[in-house]
Amino acid sequence: MKSRPGPTAVARGSEANGGARGARPLERARNDDWDSIIERHLDRLRVERGLGNNSVQAYARDLREFQQHCRDRGIEPAALAARAVSRYLEAMGRRGMSVASQRRHLASIRGLAREMVERKIVGHDPAAPIKLRPHPRALPRTLGRGDLEMLLDAIDTKTLRGKRDRAMLELAYGCGLRVSELVRLRPGQVNLAERIVVVMGKGGKERIVPIGSAAVRALKSYLVAREQERSQSRRAARPSPDLFTTRLGRAMTRQGFFKALKGWTLAEPKLAWVSPHTLRHCFATHLLEGGADLRAVQEMLGHSDISTTQIYTHLSKIHLRKVHRTHHPRAARAARAEIS
Repeated sequence: MKSRPGPTAVARGSEANGGARGARPLERARNDDWDSIIERHLDRLRVERGLGNNSVQAYARDLREFQQHCRDRGIEPAALAARAVSRYLEAMGRRGMSVASQRRHLASIRGLAREMVERKIVGHDPAAPIKLRPHPRALPRTLGRGDLEMLLDAIDTKTLRGKRDRAMLELAYGCGLRVSELVRLRPGQVNLAERIVVVMGKGGKERIVPIGSAAVRALKSYLVAREQERSQSRRAARPSPDLFTTRLGRAMTRQGFFKALKGWTLAEPKLAWVSPHTLRHCFATHLLEGGADLRAVQEMLGHSDISTTQIYTHLSKIHLRKVHRTHHPRAARAARAEIS
């Protein structure tokens, strides 16, 4: 990791803008402590960017850790400089934190630093010159189509719980939903006649994703069974408005779905590593292997940046090379020769 000073012209420009106006940020900053600055920033993330609670809490954890680092060293907000940010990241590296985690912390600090510039707490962005070394991004692990069928077939759909779990897995895989999106679904978001689901993604962004035949069948089966269960139940409690509920009638949670998925993988050790997000990876990978357009996959996944989706093209290339080696006579012969 390197901390590189900005161009001399920029530095001089900042000094030139000091003088009468330069004192104001410092005077104002005396009334701004780390707690109030961070709280205002988190409120802004909630209101202006529409981030969910989980995302805001993740930013809060990162920034509180950075705040403690600054406090331990007596660094006030108005005195924050690039060197302080760089030393914080270096300390994280010495603690064995991965480059990916350091990048996440740096992204949190960058957002806070930009707001501190806007509010004139600091005269220039202290995080702008910080660069981290590039690191290879790990490819997501996915299931083959046969293993995925094995997982789905392992679910006992004779029970309401089994029908619910089958419908959830079919939707997660068939639509590429995030777990948080899946458990928050309401019946009104699913149109079985049109075969679409309206998803509320990160930042409150809405997207429409098609539903496949297998997911439609599983959902219909679950909804019919749930309605029968409710009509026979003697409980007077008001039914949950959520699409997927527990046996007590409460909304499913991410943890509940994870536990349910793990329960169905116990019978097959080779599937023990599978997580709910694996189904989303499978959705994207299998679409691209089948020849889907990358932009269409990006839209269905709800990625704001196509670079996030492009990681699945690497998996698709691996699949194509494997198919080529397996089925092309010259490629297969060459592969055997290399092995011998």
